[in-house]
Amino acid sequence: MVPDGRISPASAVRLTVCALALGATLRCGAATLTLHVVDDRGQPVQQVAVYAVANERAPIVSDTEPAAEPPTAVMDQANNAFAPHVLIVQTGSAVLFPNNDSVSHHVYSFSQAKTFELGLYKGVAYPPVRFDTPGVVVVGCNIHDGMLGYIVVVDTPHFALTDGSGTAQLDGLGEGDYTVEIWTPRARPNSLPPARSITVSSSETAAVTFELEGKLLPNHDRNGGGLSWERY
Repeated sequence: MVPDGRISPASAVRLTVCALALGATLRCGAATLTLHVVDDRGQPVQQVAVYAVANERAPIVSDTEPAAEPPTAVMDQANNAFAPHVLIVQTGSAVLFPNNDSVSHHVYSFSQAKTFELGLYKGVAYPPVRFDTPGVVVVGCNIHDGMLGYIVVVDTPHFALTDGSGTAQLDGLGEGDYTVEIWTPRARPNSLPPARSITVSSSETAAVTFELEGKLLPNHDRNGGGLSWERY
């Protein structure tokens, strides 16, 4: 995330919607929504969490029976870093924190959405940690201050992370109304775009582009220290 002073308070994050106006109808039945995230120079931004939350009348469309509970996710530790750096999971998911590094780590979080602590260990020494409250959970190591990871917990099965081309794809959206949001640790919380509403009604693929304006923090450097603990 960006430390205080790196982005002007006047900086804004603008949402540009491609191929539709806000409030317009997306012609999607069991729809696919493709999201692109770019900076203000048009360059792709990767590892951005994107998700669509269904309002009451939007069913989930899937060819398979829904799982009894979300599958267990993994946030690994290697080379004094969390992998992945950003993890997005559905509310109620459990996350395993294996340590496949050559040194021991002490993993913990003081975040409001989830507070936990896994004392110094290697390998798989603890059971998965369950995340029942939506929000952003900042994960660190009590031994290595430069280790930072982020778990974005969302109340929806429709989520993804953008890839190297700044693209993420959400499949299986049923007909109805949705709220689309994004999150990245590279932007200040008050500079993230507001939630946006879309309506899904048919079976075509739609595309939405988010443009992040203003200076973003560079990709995380594990030698840079814990710059953003006080902000989450």
